[in-house]
Amino acid sequence: MLVQTVGKAQYENLNSSRLVPKGTMAPFVLVTALFFLWGLPNNLNDVLIRQFMKSFQLTRFQAGLIQSAFYCGYFVLATPAALLMRRFGYKSGMIAGLCLLGTGTILFWPAAVVGQYWCFLLALFVIASGLSFLETASNPFIAQLGEPESAARRLNFSQAFNPIGAIAGVLAGTLFIFSGVELTSRQIASMKAAQTYSQYLRNETLRVVNPYLLIGGLAFFLAFLIWRCRFPAVATESIDGFSGNSSFSNLLHHPHFLTAICAQFMYVGAQVGTWSYFIQYVQEYTHSPEKVAGYFLTGTLFVFGIGRFISSALMGKVSASKLMGLYSVINVVLLTIGVMAPGWTGLWTIFLSSFFMSIMYPTIFALGIEGLRGNTKIAASLIIMAIIGGAILTPIMGLISQRSGSIANAYSVPLIGYMFVALYAFWGAHLRPFKYQN
Repeated sequence: MLVQTVGKAQYENLNSSRLVPKGTMAPFVLVTALFFLWGLPNNLNDVLIRQFMKSFQLTRFQAGLIQSAFYCGYFVLATPAALLMRRFGYKSGMIAGLCLLGTGTILFWPAAVVGQYWCFLLALFVIASGLSFLETASNPFIAQLGEPESAARRLNFSQAFNPIGAIAGVLAGTLFIFSGVELTSRQIASMKAAQTYSQYLRNETLRVVNPYLLIGGLAFFLAFLIWRCRFPAVATESIDGFSGNSSFSNLLHHPHFLTAICAQFMYVGAQVGTWSYFIQYVQEYTHSPEKVAGYFLTGTLFVFGIGRFISSALMGKVSASKLMGLYSVINVVLLTIGVMAPGWTGLWTIFLSSFFMSIMYPTIFALGIEGLRGNTKIAASLIIMAIIGGAILTPIMGLISQRSGSIANAYSVPLIGYMFVALYAFWGAHLRPFKYQN
């Protein structure tokens, strides 16, 4: 109800301030729906980590490879996505991304039938490949749809619907993927003796299929709607078309963009790691069952969504970089408590950190591509590639947890990530471009 109220106020503000030019509301709404859509599989990964630890009997490090496979898809396909859109435009990139996403979700069914962990990792790679197209297209499209001065605010508005999708995904995973059956060592031994344990593991694996098939159906439906909708030419498309004026070498002269890549790498690693092991943190330090831990994760994503809406409104009065810098410092403090005081106190500080991380991804993105004009699509793909931070830092958290015997210690990794984001907000985002000749 609170999200709906805030969302209504933001919608009215959206129209009154002309963040969206006349005649572009239909494509704006459809592209904003994509932000909701990719929130579903993104955060279902956090449920999969816990579920596959059970059904495939994985260690935390092995389960962390879910995020590695997922974010490698972003890394590998971001540049091909940019090259395709450089030739055919943002709309084509969105349709291609939705078709890849739908295909990846369908692969969950044969993966479950085969019952092999690597098959799910492959399916997740294909899903993330589609999301790489969607993010490489959607973020710059929204940022460039109106006046440059309002780009960060407009992108934060659209991104505010991403956590709503994340909430829906985690809630669906908690309700329909988690069975609530957590066996003790004695029960496992008894089932093995009765030769029923393998069937139990198979049933746990099959529980992941239906939610992903529903996501796939939604993806193909949105692909059809976008195909039928007329899209406006925005910024770089109307200026350069396929003139070849963009290049990687020119981007090296924009230090605010280069530091944005580093900041996005650290931020995504911090965000993904925070949520990936949050269920385990809740269970280890409060001894709550998996479904209760899943509801805690849903709650922190709800807080994340509220943060997006409220912060989008605050950006009308406070500069995006200053607000992000303040939020980063707050999260450094919160994560320090989460590491030093594991338990209910640490749980709630990590829980609240989602509010303050809410604006970081879209703000880093908008600030990073600011003023790049013909280089925007290539720059967008490189910032999307920085999402590989989620693939690298999440398994590192798993290793720290295993070797130290404490999952709280692993949260020092996102703590360091927020330090980097603060450095970017207060310094990197304000660097001026070097002079160069075209």
